[in-house]
Amino acid sequence: MSRSLDAHDRLQQLEAILGAPAAHLGLAEMLAETLQRLREVMAVDTATVLRYQHSGRQLVAFAAAGIEEEVHQGVRVPVGSGFAGRVALERAPVIIDHVDDTTVVNSLLWERGLHSMLGVPMLAGTELVGVLHIGSVMPKAFDESEVATLQLVADRLALAVQVEALEENRTATMALQRSLLPASLPAVPGLDFGARYVPGAETGLGGDWYDLFSLPGDRLGVVMGDVSGHGLDAAVIMGRLRSALRAYALDCESPAEVLAKLDRKANHFEHGAMATVAYGIIGPDREALTLSLAGHLPPVLARAGRAGQLVDAPPDPPIGLTIGAPERRTTVVELPADGVLVFYTDGLVERRDRPVDVGMQQLAAATRAADPERVCAQVMAAMIGNRAAQDDVAVLALRRRTVPAGG
Repeated sequence: MSRSLDAHDRLQQLEAILGAPAAHLGLAEMLAETLQRLREVMAVDTATVLRYQHSGRQLVAFAAAGIEEEVHQGVRVPVGSGFAGRVALERAPVIIDHVDDTTVVNSLLWERGLHSMLGVPMLAGTELVGVLHIGSVMPKAFDESEVATLQLVADRLALAVQVEALEENRTATMALQRSLLPASLPAVPGLDFGARYVPGAETGLGGDWYDLFSLPGDRLGVVMGDVSGHGLDAAVIMGRLRSALRAYALDCESPAEVLAKLDRKANHFEHGAMATVAYGIIGPDREALTLSLAGHLPPVLARAGRAGQLVDAPPDPPIGLTIGAPERRTTVVELPADGVLVFYTDGLVERRDRPVDVGMQQLAAATRAADPERVCAQVMAAMIGNRAAQDDVAVLALRRRTVPAGG
């Protein structure tokens, strides 16, 4: 009976520690303080949180008490390897009473003189967030109440780490997205531009992007792209594809050739990534755009005084999904005087309650030739209205101008 009371007292102590974190502390400092108190309450010598990195399937030391060098030296443990890796792989508590190179990957643990260790997974629902483990220099037989206590601590800490990770991801994604989208649209003689980017209410920031850049021979490159997925991973891939496309555009005259090279690059270096891209080149006379579509939806062309129409351009396979080297095609799109061409991503036209082709027809009907900024406003009002877009939306409108700006 007394053993049960001891366990209950321990739980109460841990609840008090976890329930009142110092408001001024960041996550790493809060974890370090919690781990220090955990050492005292459970009478152990070390306590460590290793954070799970999904991209590399490894655990990285994030906070520690009694063995801080784990964090200072950037200890990494592959999932499935050694003690902590086994906890992560099995997603269950693991106890060991012999610490050496046959049981653990991290040499710091046996160099510290640890004899007994208990590790538990840090889970947020079904998602693995990391591993929490404690160690004792003296032989220690961890009982069921101690396992339950440590698992409770791990569950609470997992939520804190997950919230921090989501906020870090969102902040980094926003910074990256802003750095890659044009801060301002270029001033190009004979052309006017307008653009919009809105993150999805349900998906948040993702891999949508648009781009405008000058090319040798007074030509202009126009890009609209959409990387599959959302969050920081999609934004990072978007950034790499954007940079690669710009580089290929300097060396290739044909949009189809540029997209073929981009596809080859993605298949080789971006395994599992997929993107749709529309890339066009406007010649020095500004009278036409040579367009190639890699799985992307066709733009809308609106002539002065007439409703918009979808451009008749054949879509080729998306970037990153092709096998071999499929032939990619180009279409020459006339840019009529005072006409407007509108590029967009599927978040603008796709809804759960309507097929994407219906949304495309609605977009065409809503597009009228006008100042590109006004066109963007009209398109967003017609297609988004007062309902938040489910997916992120990018829109780029360009007009061939026949009168001087302001004239």
